[in-house]
Amino acid sequence: MHRYALALFAGLGLWLAFPSHDLWPLTPVGVALLALATRGAGPARGALVGLVAGLACFLPLLSWSGIYVGAVPWVALSVLEALYVALLGAAAGLLQRPRTLSGRAPVRPVVVALLWVAQEALRSATPFGGFPWGRLAFSQADSPLLHLAALAGAPAVTFGTALAGGLLAVAVARLRWEGPGHGIPVSGWLGALPALAGAVALTLAPALVPTPVDGPRAPVMAVQGNVPRAGLEFNAERRRVLDNHATVTHAAAASVRAGAKERPDLVVWPENSSDIDPLRNGDAAAVINAAVDDIAAPVVVGAVLEEPSPRISNASLLYRPGEGVTQRYVKQHPVPFAEYIPYRSFFRHLNDKVDLVRSDMAPGPAPAVFRVPSRTAGTLAAGPVICFEVAYDGLVRDTVTHGANLLLVQTNNATFGYTDESEQQLAISRVRAVEHGRSVVHVSTVGVSALITPDGVAHQRSTLFTAALLAGVLPVRSGLTLADRVGQWPELLACAAVVLLLIARGRHGLRRYSRGDRTTSEGRT
Repeated sequence: MHRYALALFAGLGLWLAFPSHDLWPLTPVGVALLALATRGAGPARGALVGLVAGLACFLPLLSWSGIYVGAVPWVALSVLEALYVALLGAAAGLLQRPRTLSGRAPVRPVVVALLWVAQEALRSATPFGGFPWGRLAFSQADSPLLHLAALAGAPAVTFGTALAGGLLAVAVARLRWEGPGHGIPVSGWLGALPALAGAVALTLAPALVPTPVDGPRAPVMAVQGNVPRAGLEFNAERRRVLDNHATVTHAAAASVRAGAKERPDLVVWPENSSDIDPLRNGDAAAVINAAVDDIAAPVVVGAVLEEPSPRISNASLLYRPGEGVTQRYVKQHPVPFAEYIPYRSFFRHLNDKVDLVRSDMAPGPAPAVFRVPSRTAGTLAAGPVICFEVAYDGLVRDTVTHGANLLLVQTNNATFGYTDESEQQLAISRVRAVEHGRSVVHVSTVGVSALITPDGVAHQRSTLFTAALLAGVLPVRSGLTLADRVGQWPELLACAAVVLLLIARGRHGLRRYSRGDRTTSEGRT
């Protein structure tokens, strides 16, 4: 039973590493506990151990997903995510078996790290496009390991974190308890020290990777207008939500005229700031255009468009003073079971709340870059990313490689109430800032919003369910990081390495089994 106790504490440690607990050193500790729990376990028992760890992590981590829709969606999502950790456990149990029947079960730290990267890659892609929330990398926004994102993205942060955890497991495995009165001999401590030192060095050394914040700077504003109420009915008074964002923008314009604030090059409203389609509703268009003209700067508005009929679109619209809408971006990856319902007739039998999503959202065709002039930074090339899209490596990377020198993360957290979801999402944006060397305007209808510099530091962090204006000057950088240049290759190579390791282990097992059969047969003869 000690394996399952280790797995339970591993999962709880991983959960506590994420916001808003923020105990990031517990991530390598959790990895270490799971590595120890699966060594010598074999694939079947390793899968059960992994499932326990996955449930202990994801049930509390994703509790926000059931805050207003009940336990069934929350538990179903948590179990689905935990099954991927079960696969990791099965593979770790197989690959950490002794080579001979009499051998000692090893801890293989590099294998452990590769398995975590591969598991997260699979979980980020399947099913229905995957759900990357809760990756190890996203718990490290305050850790020196965050700097690894600039080298090979979020997979590098996961690899480094898991490798540190694997080395911790090696250190523990080398300790030998010789019973009461004897304890752990000096030789045991000496044997553990190199692995322990390696784990500490690996955790601290990435701080040496540069995350520059120099370059031209541009004044920007982010408007957090707030909503009448938290929950699924956050936008029951849709005009009031729109008016809230317009009101904060008019107040910002008054501050600019009074000389209290610098005139912005760009203003960003969040996702769902206008759930009234401003392309079809003249009143909504008038409210937005009046605010845009007053602030005398381009404004990016998050809007729901009633197209293509009978579906709808989750869009970012660029408004220019005196011109109206000049560009648009439509969310490429709508969230299954939240923004569209796959196999609706089937899932209706499991939970009638699927019909709360009355119209399915259509996916957008491609990334977009909104180019606006800057008085101090030449041209701002603002790349919009909507809500959960920030968790998908490829979507954010494509926006940068299409020319974005500033990232806009527009989100709406009202449907998750006073939970950790908004803090968890902000941490992901901080990872993206370092990964791509870009400033990020992270703005929510209700918070938490922040202006993030390319070193991952969040400035002017707002609080939940308040109206707020964030105004600051952000570095504008256009160079590509190494992570941008290598793209998905490190993750693909890690997955390929895992496949090769599993094939090699399977062949070794078959050879050992075949030799055992021959020996048994000769003995009977």
